[in-house]
Amino acid sequence: MVENPGKISVAESELEIKAIRAQGAGGQNVNKVSSAIHLRFDIAASSLDDIYKERLLKLNDTRITREGVIVIKAQQYRNQEKNREDALRRLQELVDRIAMVPAKRKPTKPTHISKQKRLESKTQRGQLKIMRKKMNDYPT
Repeated sequence: MVENPGKISVAESELEIKAIRAQGAGGQNVNKVSSAIHLRFDIAASSLDDIYKERLLKLNDTRITREGVIVIKAQQYRNQEKNREDALRRLQELVDRIAMVPAKRKPTKPTHISKQKRLESKTQRGQLKIMRKKMNDYPT
């Protein structure tokens, strides 16, 4: 089970973890050893609350497919166990991110002084532009 105290936990039985060959450079060893981990987590079939499922599906994350499956590929380490831990950690970070509800923004109104300062700066700017005009532009 992937869990942290006071946070959402994901049962390991709901995860599909496969060992695959890592991509990239690595010499002869990369062709023989399956050290990378491919983790799949089906959001709809999980035991998470509906609220959390909804939030996960609404996330704009490339790791979430159209079918609602989180796919994480971990191949940073040369050791399969470290890659497994890395994939589980990244899944937990994703789930923890939706656990926090962002505080709603309370719209505020500008203060009386800030309104006055804005109007004064507009007046000063207008006066500056008037001063730049040629003198013969004024009607006499």
